[in-house]
Amino acid sequence: MNETRIVAPHELEDERAADFALRPQRLDEFVGQKAVREQVSILLEAARGRNEALDHILIYGPPGLGKTTLAQILATEMGVKARLTSGPAIEHQGMLASVLTSLNDRDVFFVDEVHRLARAVEEALYPAMEDFAFDWVAGKGAGAQALRLTLNHFTVIGATTRAGALGGPLRDRFGVVFRLDFYDTEELTSIVLRSAGLLHVDIDRDGAELLASRSRGTPRIANRLLRRARDYAQVRADGRIDAAVAGAALDVLNVDTLGLDDMDRRVLGLLCGALAGQPVGISTLAVSVQEETETIEDVVEPYLIRLGMLARTPRGRLATATAYQHLGLAVPPGVPGSGNGQESLFEA
Repeated sequence: MNETRIVAPHELEDERAADFALRPQRLDEFVGQKAVREQVSILLEAARGRNEALDHILIYGPPGLGKTTLAQILATEMGVKARLTSGPAIEHQGMLASVLTSLNDRDVFFVDEVHRLARAVEEALYPAMEDFAFDWVAGKGAGAQALRLTLNHFTVIGATTRAGALGGPLRDRFGVVFRLDFYDTEELTSIVLRSAGLLHVDIDRDGAELLASRSRGTPRIANRLLRRARDYAQVRADGRIDAAVAGAALDVLNVDTLGLDDMDRRVLGLLCGALAGQPVGISTLAVSVQEETETIEDVVEPYLIRLGMLARTPRGRLATATAYQHLGLAVPPGVPGSGNGQESLFEA
């Protein structure tokens, strides 16, 4: 019987626990990412045909697109256990050794935020991934002995929002690399309708499409908006979510027509307000909006860049003409996209 065990908690565990019941369990239930699904299907069929463990897999992309879900699906389809942890949770080599020696043949070892592994832990993982062995030193001083433990053949699945932050030696040990991209509205509508069925929520297609269109291309956000719309429908409506109820719920949540929330608008407000037309460094931006730099870089910026509202330049972040227009502000000359003395995004 397939089993998923949580080895160690991390900062996103509470939110992921809330979404667990909505996650697809099989590959044919996974919506979107067509090219990745095709590659995964071939990978699974080949590994099962040879009765071998999957090659080590790296999955990267913005938060909430299904990296953990895909790892669990891979384990389920292979009929093996999945051991879940995160990079910061593995504090030393001893913790890594404890996990690796408990893995059975073909098991999946999923490491979220793999780019945040401690250097010593990362280096200890190299021989484990390459030779299925764990090297350690027993004793100290002149009596110390270098020992090697043989491990079962297992699969490391690493997930990261920052593939570029991975060191070359670790990245090269992943034989398969998948990039997850944002979902389109049709795919997210299918996800919302599926989740509504699992949650026993009465929702029509128009309501689902409206929630999907404001979900920033992200299934996790789509499911979160669905739960909040369900709450609104229960308290303020007759329990059924149509376009009007979904729109009212989104207004309460301050999610606008493009899916921008309060944090997005605070970032744009700063760039289009007192610092209009001036490049702003990420640290200054984070302090000004009272948020962590990682949140700005991993959650806020990717979507704003995708919408064409934010430009990264060598000197800092700049709001584009589209951002000014969305906020109802006059577009000053010289900003990206203004068409009037437009500044080069590549200017040193």
